[in-house]
Amino acid sequence: MNKAKMLFIGVILISLGTAQLMDYLVYLHIPENTALELFSFLELRHIRNHGGVFGIMQGNGWIFTGFAIVAMLVLIGYMLYAPTMAYYKYVLYALIAGGAISNILDRFIYGSVIDYINVMGIPYWHYIFNTADSLIHIGLWPLIIMSFVEDYRHKKTGKSPG
Repeated sequence: MNKAKMLFIGVILISLGTAQLMDYLVYLHIPENTALELFSFLELRHIRNHGGVFGIMQGNGWIFTGFAIVAMLVLIGYMLYAPTMAYYKYVLYALIAGGAISNILDRFIYGSVIDYINVMGIPYWHYIFNTADSLIHIGLWPLIIMSFVEDYRHKKTGKSPG
């Protein structure tokens, strides 16, 4: 296995371990539906998400679990067997995979996703999320932005993105 693929697996394991450790610590130390204020704008509020992203379709979490399992199998399979790509893509896809796998494990271990990061004072923002969700976004948004940058470079230079 080459270095890039080892990096991919390593980042998955580290991000998955970090997210699961945080979920477990919240599960152990913060009773459900209570909060621990860290700063005036940030608290750890233990809630359970039995639905999907942003709490949609509450009670239908297993639909999202099934979809996420298939998506992760496809992503990991692709990353392990695809042609070589830029190292940053291995890291970003691994962050997405680690976060998604952590949320899948939450559903199997706890019966729902444990959410706890509550950023207060943002108008129209009332979502509580977890470390896994953060990892997914940290991986996803740079990939989206870089796809536009690469597409622009491709159109400008005529070179294939990669």
